[in-house]
Amino acid sequence: MRLPDPVTLSSGLTAEVEEDRWVPGAIQLLVDGTPQSHVNLRDPGELFFEYIRRIGHVIDLFREPGRPISALHLGGGAFTLPRYIEATRPGSRQQVVELEGALVDLVRAAAPLPARASIRVRRGDARAVLGRLPEGMRGAMDLVVVDVFAGARTPAHVSSIEFYTEVLPFLAPDGVVVVNAADGPGLPFVRGQAATLAACFDAVAAIAEPQVLKGRRFGNVVFVASGARSDAHGGQGDADRSADRRAAPEGLDWLPRLLAGGPHPARMLAGRELAEFVRGAAPVTDANAVDSPAPAQELFERG
Repeated sequence: MRLPDPVTLSSGLTAEVEEDRWVPGAIQLLVDGTPQSHVNLRDPGELFFEYIRRIGHVIDLFREPGRPISALHLGGGAFTLPRYIEATRPGSRQQVVELEGALVDLVRAAAPLPARASIRVRRGDARAVLGRLPEGMRGAMDLVVVDVFAGARTPAHVSSIEFYTEVLPFLAPDGVVVVNAADGPGLPFVRGQAATLAACFDAVAAIAEPQVLKGRRFGNVVFVASGARSDAHGGQGDADRSADRRAAPEGLDWLPRLLAGGPHPARMLAGRELAEFVRGAAPVTDANAVDSPAPAQELFERG
């Protein structure tokens, strides 16, 4: 497999695509040495990274299997999830927003998207592009995936109540938002995201490996949310008022099956457990938002 040369992104970081030495026909996208995406070109229905597999299970379960959906992806990477949706839900209509045009060109050269797939890629900042999307997309998205990274960090401006308030109008009435958040010991960023989502959505759950949820090691937490709150600009008490919700929130009652599908070990926080997890954390606003923490470099050192 001949792969394109690395490219320099607008941030000054270097993006490159390499073959997976262990999985024939698979590639990995790295930005500044940090693995960003993994794609099995021979079987796009096979997912590699743990958090991506959790999101894949959400995609499998939240609608009838095989049924086409409408999806908006904020953050493109190597288009792993759009490829997965096309493989498992053929005929789906998908929009991808990716800031780095050079990254889009690199990935397309290394791994072109399926020719017949309805996947449109828009270049630009995720939040800015939301205001330019077609009016017909509003109220029509079954799924919105928020997986925005600049290098190894989520930018502050896509983590606030104001940002999620801009996302909400695109959701279908029973649509689902999935958010990937990465954090380290103590989970200050993730807990802030939990509080923010609880202020914007009626039903929220957090899913991750148990040691990550306990704040004992750096890792990814996948949030699943649905149902816009009528007081979407709510404050600190919103998570507390959710304490009487069931372990599987109304509208997300299929979530326990997601845990059964792995990867293992896995834990879900919802209802009272999520409220306790959030306690003391304030929803993030544009005024106090910060980038997510960077992982320790040794996590990605190559052998």
